[in-house]
Amino acid sequence: MAKNLPNETTEVNIILTGTTITGDINCEGNIRIDGNLTGNLNAKGKLVIGQSGSIKGEVTCRNCDISGKLEGKIVIHELLSLKSTAKLTGEIKNTNKISIEPGAVFSGTCNMSVGSQSQSTPAFSTGKHISLEKEPDEKAVR
Repeated sequence: MAKNLPNETTEVNIILTGTTITGDINCEGNIRIDGNLTGNLNAKGKLVIGQSGSIKGEVTCRNCDISGKLEGKIVIHELLSLKSTAKLTGEIKNTNKISIEPGAVFSGTCNMSVGSQSQSTPAFSTGKHISLEKEPDEKAVR
């Protein structure tokens, strides 16, 4: 049987569809957003933004799966996964790994870190919405 680390929890906090929160959330574990949050979110575990979920604000977490919408800055300590229905507008900071499914839309900047070092220039930066359904041509992405 696997053991949990001392500060790790298997419980998931859920903000359901139809729920709107204005304010900041601090979470010691994992959280799933299917409703709307206008404010900042700090989670020590994994954040899942469902297809109906939406966050407008600054997010910090260990891992994140986005199927809904995020507008703002997101700081990821490990893996960011943009699902095919994701719409992210803003800034991605310090992620070690990023996974983007075809159909996801990202507009903003992305700074990837290697180990504990952050690259000094953005790994990807654009001012336009880009759909990753097809291979972008080299002129569109600079």
